[in-house]
Amino acid sequence: MLDYLIPYLTRTFSFDPNSPLLFTQFYFWGFFAVVFAFLTVIKNRILLRNAFLFATSLFFYYKTSGSYVCILAFCVVANFFIGKWIEKAQAHWKKKFLMIVVVIIDLLVLCYYKYSYFFLDALRDFTGIELHVYNFFAAASNKMFGTHSLVDTIILPVGISFFTFQAMSYCIDIYRGKIKPVTNILNFGFYLSFFPQLVAGPIVRADKFVPQLYKKYFLPRRTFGIAVFWVLNGLAKKIILSDYLATNFVDRVFDTPLLFTGLENLIALFAYSLQVYADFSGYTDIAIGVALLMGFRLPQNFNSPYKALSPTEFWRRWHISLSSWWRDYLYIPLGGNRNASVGTFFWMGFLSLVAILLSGSVWVGIALGVFFLYIAIYAYVKPESRKFITTNMNAMATQIVGG
Repeated sequence: MLDYLIPYLTRTFSFDPNSPLLFTQFYFWGFFAVVFAFLTVIKNRILLRNAFLFATSLFFYYKTSGSYVCILAFCVVANFFIGKWIEKAQAHWKKKFLMIVVVIIDLLVLCYYKYSYFFLDALRDFTGIELHVYNFFAAASNKMFGTHSLVDTIILPVGISFFTFQAMSYCIDIYRGKIKPVTNILNFGFYLSFFPQLVAGPIVRADKFVPQLYKKYFLPRRTFGIAVFWVLNGLAKKIILSDYLATNFVDRVFDTPLLFTGLENLIALFAYSLQVYADFSGYTDIAIGVALLMGFRLPQNFNSPYKALSPTEFWRRWHISLSSWWRDYLYIPLGGNRNASVGTFFWMGFLSLVAILLSGSVWVGIALGVFFLYIAIYAYVKPESRKFITTNMNAMATQIVGG
């Protein structure tokens, strides 16, 4: 009996890189059934409930990303304490300094795992200096836990963009005075790592979710029905539509496009856009439904984007939590539709420099210089056009930097 039970428990509770935990697996629904059963027992003991869900969220992330769960734990600790320090700081300059520090920490974590190869390749192309990536996290993990992870390879942790953006918005909102910091690290850890939205979003703002941390569990029959609908709708999008399109049509055309006609290739392009939408929105629909079953409301992330009549409306309907994050924490601070700021000119200059370096042509620099000179003269001659110009500069910088 033990010979069977011990290997089974080891497989169940250990991380398997070949089989990460996904919403579409039976294992997830078994996991959720256990979590839901415990939740119904401790539902009104708020701190215990939040601590339990924080622990299960860490376990969920461990099952999807292995030892990278330590990165999530680091973000919880760093943003929790710096958020409290921002609130306690008396001088405005100190609040701003701490806010900048925590944003830099979060962005360094994100950029290290997401853009190390990009930056080193760019360095080699521009200067001829060839450096290789070094996974400091894997090296530390090997030393601490006696593991043998590769240190010359960096693998992107699942969902790192979502919890990084969520952590940044929390500390920025404390600096702006919109919210008060969470007083208990277990509550904050639960907010940042809530497992339904941890992997595929939506990005949850603290001012909308933190008040729910202190409410008792309540699930009326109508809410239960809505939650089940969200889950079934998401599963249908993911399994029936997205996976079917990918397996039976899109992947075949993309793998060997020359074996298919031009019309079939064109249809595959449109089918792929539908596949991406069904896959992404399907996951977030499941997340919304699962969270609702546990008594927590997550924001809607997609609103029929392909019904949009313009690109602007499309971005208001597609990945709503991310596009609204860009608006509130990038576009508006740059000046939005009001005016230009120092950030506007910095990003336009920086992006122009990148374009020149990537092209390797002095003519690109000359063309950009002539273009910006023309824009400056036009804005000087026609002052009424300045708002239109700066609005579009801010929008372009937001889209490129965000992208």
